[in-house]
Amino acid sequence: MPEMTLRALRADDAADVLAAFDSDPSMARQGTVTTVAEADAYIYGLLDPSGNNHPFAICDGDRLVGLVAVTVDRANRVGWFWYWMNKSHRGRGWASTSAIAVSNWALRSGGCERLELGHRADNPLSGNVAAAAGFRHEGRQRGKFLIDGHRVDVLTYGRLSTDPWPTATVEIAR
Repeated sequence: MPEMTLRALRADDAADVLAAFDSDPSMARQGTVTTVAEADAYIYGLLDPSGNNHPFAICDGDRLVGLVAVTVDRANRVGWFWYWMNKSHRGRGWASTSAIAVSNWALRSGGCERLELGHRADNPLSGNVAAAAGFRHEGRQRGKFLIDGHRVDVLTYGRLSTDPWPTATVEIAR
């Protein structure tokens, strides 16, 4: 039985990215991926040569089943932190485990002194991932997203390099 691994996103992950987007209609909030060509474009956008995006594949063995990433604002040493999982692999704690490793990396050697994230208020499991990775709840943005004709609040979180660090139990494969 394969185990969870964490590695850099690769160009050949397109079929698995498409499978993740197909697994749950709410993945559409992450972008438009309905074909392999769109999955290729999604990956290409994350692997841009600017070096501001740092996407890591959460894998079952070597097969991508999730993504955790940091988009860095170098001028302010701030990273926008985000993640998603294929519905088939949710509930295993893999997003939390990976979020700890990547957030620790971002604050140690990824050029960040602060990380930020937000999630829909109606998605408390995402808040559990944030809390596990050492993020502190900072506020609520009322009515930020329009989803299916309804305004949805977003809960915001931050983590500073001076905050307590959760212990990573997985390493990023290089």
